[in-house]
Amino acid sequence: MKTNLIVNGRPAEIDVEPRVTLLDALRDELGLKGTHAGCEHGVCGACTVEIDGEAVRSCLILGVQCDGMSVTTIEGVASTPGDMDIIQDSFCATHGLQCGYCTPGMILAAKALLATNRDPSDEEIREAISGNICRCTGYGQIVEAVRLAARRLRESNTAAMEVGR
Repeated sequence: MKTNLIVNGRPAEIDVEPRVTLLDALRDELGLKGTHAGCEHGVCGACTVEIDGEAVRSCLILGVQCDGMSVTTIEGVASTPGDMDIIQDSFCATHGLQCGYCTPGMILAAKALLATNRDPSDEEIREAISGNICRCTGYGQIVEAVRLAARRLRESNTAAMEVGR
C-alpha cells in the first residue's frame, strides 16, 4: 500500500503491506537503522520516534497509519548530517549513554518534552522518559543530560534574542 510520509524533513513514499509497523518500514524500507527494535510490544521505548512532534513507539503503529504525517527519527534530530544537536551533545557531555541501545529513543522522548517545556523539573524529565527502559545508566545521567539540554536550549534562545535586538 502506497504511503506518503515526511521523514526527517523530506518526502518519502513507501510501499508497505498494511500489517507492517512503522518501525519495520523505517528500518527496512527507508534504511533508517537508528530506530531500534527492542521488545516490539511498546514497553521498552527503544523504537521511539516523533510523529507530528509527539513521542510515539514506532512498534505500536502501522506504517500506513502515518500517511501524510511527519516522522522524525534519530537520524533527523541534528540539522546537518554528521553533526549533533544540543540534546545529543548533552547526552555525550554527561555520559547519559553507555551501550547506546536506548539512546535514540531517550533523545526523541527528551526532544518531545523540551519542545513544550524548556525548563522541566527532574520529576517532569523522569515522567517524560518513564516509558524508555535503560539497563546501563541508572537514569541519573540521563536526567542530567536532559537538564543540561534544557539549560543549553534556554541559553541559546536568549543569545539569539539578544542578537536580534
